[in-house]
Amino acid sequence: MLQEFRDFAVKGNVMDMAVGIIIGGAFGKIVSSFVNDVLMPPIGMLLGGVDFTDLAITLKDAVGETAAVTLNYGNFIQSVVDFTIIAFAIFMMVKWINNLKKKEEAAPAAPPAPSKEEVLLTEIRDALRK
Repeated sequence: MLQEFRDFAVKGNVMDMAVGIIIGGAFGKIVSSFVNDVLMPPIGMLLGGVDFTDLAITLKDAVGETAAVTLNYGNFIQSVVDFTIIAFAIFMMVKWINNLKKKEEAAPAAPPAPSKEEVLLTEIRDALRK
């Protein structure tokens, strides 16, 4: 059982998936920073200085030591924007990789040389025509 687990764990697909998950996490942080720090401030300014993460509906006001109960829909909007940008970036990357693969596949290979039998049959055919 230990040998089977080791074989599974060191397969190329498992290692590729692990690398993909790690890079995906880092890529997610980059995109989140891009959205939060670069993209959302101008959009918020266009909407009158609104910061999406601050948007909320108060369901119950704070009473004494009890905190207010809020529905933070701004965080949801921010998450949707993050997801959309990440999904589009991954789509563009996959599309670019697929185009590279198509170019490699589109390059026609040289036709194989005719076999000895084909050469001999061609010579016989040509001789019979004469």
